[in-house]
Amino acid sequence: MMSSPVIAMAVGGEGAIERARKLVGPTDSRKAAAGTIRGDLGTDNRRNVVHASDSAPTAEMEVARFFRPGELFGD
Repeated sequence: MMSSPVIAMAVGGEGAIERARKLVGPTDSRKAAAGTIRGDLGTDNRRNVVHASDSAPTAEMEVARFFRPGELFGD
């Protein structure tokens, strides 16, 4: 979220945060396994290609940063 362009996506459902974080890999791309988004495409701790919220309260704040009420399905 430190550079452009940015594509914002909100994903919900049972275990969504944990599943998304598994898909993207650890924040430091150098420690991310091959097959994760950061492992395949990131370069370091700052340029790690993708952001994923780490908790429900954080997700609520971050979703509010990018989306207005009524813009998401299920609102």
